[in-house]
Amino acid sequence: METIQLLMQKSAGVGAGIAIGTAVGLLVRRHRKGNDEGLIGGSIFVTSAVFGMVAMGVMMLITYFGGF
Repeated sequence: METIQLLMQKSAGVGAGIAIGTAVGLLVRRHRKGNDEGLIGGSIFVTSAVFGMVAMGVMMLITYFGGF
């Protein structure tokens, strides 16, 4: 259990950064073109959160196999 917590702490910044960046990008896209295609459930927040979680998971794997 300690390993997962350590990996999450080391990877949280990447997940948050990707989520915030995705949210900004999707907001700009929606305001410029009015385009809602590709959003999960039609929500920018949900789509950004999913991208952030996936990025955090990938970073956790990289950190784990890299020997933290």
